[in-house]
Amino acid sequence: MPMVWDKYKASLLEEKSKLEKELSLIARKNPEHPGEWEVKAPDMNPMVSDQSELADMFEELEIQTGLEVQLEERLKHVTGALKRIEENSYGKCSVCGKNIEEKRLDANPFAETCIKHMEAYI
Repeated sequence: MPMVWDKYKASLLEEKSKLEKELSLIARKNPEHPGEWEVKAPDMNPMVSDQSELADMFEELEIQTGLEVQLEERLKHVTGALKRIEENSYGKCSVCGKNIEEKRLDANPFAETCIKHMEAYI
């Protein structure tokens, strides 16, 4: 691994840890699909809860599900970048194979494309 990637690896590992911590607050790892997460359902007792309480719980579950999807997607990008570092393919554009600009990696350490090709992945 080139020494220049050390700062990106450290940043990516820190981001991975942060994302996993945030995910663990609202979700748990899916035992049937390693690497995937599922939202923790709120404790509900429909026999006791009134309609507005149930509506609030479902709204909270919907919000948490949206957040979980975003966090899990970002975690997949971070994990992919760490894998590319280990495979010595980090920093190469997945479209043209040229080096990804350092300013792009500084802004987005898990970037897969150079600036010229980034719109293909937005």
